[in-house]
Amino acid sequence: MISYEEFCSNCGRLEERIAAAASACGRNPAEIKILPVTKTHPLDAAEYAARRGFCAVGENRVQEAAEKIAAAAKSESPAKNIGWELIGHLQSNKARLAAELFSRVQSADSVKLLSKLDAESRALSKTLRVLLQVNAGSDPAKFGADIEAAPAMFEAALGMKNLKVDGLMTIAPLDANLDTASRCFANLRNLRDTLAQSFRVPLPELSMGMSGDLERAVAEGSTMIRVGTFLFGERIYPQA
Repeated sequence: MISYEEFCSNCGRLEERIAAAASACGRNPAEIKILPVTKTHPLDAAEYAARRGFCAVGENRVQEAAEKIAAAAKSESPAKNIGWELIGHLQSNKARLAAELFSRVQSADSVKLLSKLDAESRALSKTLRVLLQVNAGSDPAKFGADIEAAPAMFEAALGMKNLKVDGLMTIAPLDANLDTASRCFANLRNLRDTLAQSFRVPLPELSMGMSGDLERAVAEGSTMIRVGTFLFGERIYPQA
C-alpha cells in the first residue's frame, strides 16, 4: 500500500486534471466530485480517503465492502463514518446486505433489482439512494439498462417509496479512441435531461468517467469521477 503522503500527492494531480478539464469547457470544478474507488485495496485506502476529507468511497463487491465496514466499525478507524457506495454489478440475492451497508447503490440496472432494493430498504426503515446504471455506450461487455429501457425503469423507480433516484451512472466502452467515451457520456447526459424534463424530477448526479477518460466525461457534464488505481496504486486486496 502506498503512503498517505503519496495518496495526497495523487489526489492533487487528479484535482489539477479535473480543474483543467472544467476550465476548458467553462465549468466550475467544484461541480465535479471524486469518488475514490477502494475495491481490492485494504481498509487503509478508505482511511486515507476519510483523512483527506472525502465523504464516500466506492466498492465493487458487497462481501468485500462488508468485511471492510465491519473492520472499521470495530476500531477507531477514520473510515468508520465515511459513506460507502456500491459501483459494481449487484445480484438480487445480495440486495438485503447492499441495502443495509451502502449509503448509495450506483448500479441499479433493472426494475427487478430496484423492487428488491425497495423492499429491503422498507424492512430496514431506510430510504436508499440509487443511481440508475445505463449502458449508454451499447457495449455488450458492460452491465446497465439499454437507453430505450431507461424511461420505464425510471418511472418504476419513482413509485418506490424507499428509494431516492439521484441520477444516472455509466461505464464507457474500452476503446483507445476516446471519441467512443464522449459519445457514451453525451448519450447519458441527453437521457438525463430528457428524463428530468419529462418527469419533472431533478436528477443532479451524472456518475461517469474514470482516470483514462475523465476529460471527456467532464466536457459532457459528469458530476462524479470514479478513480481507484490512479489514487491508490496497484490493487492488492485478495479476491475470491
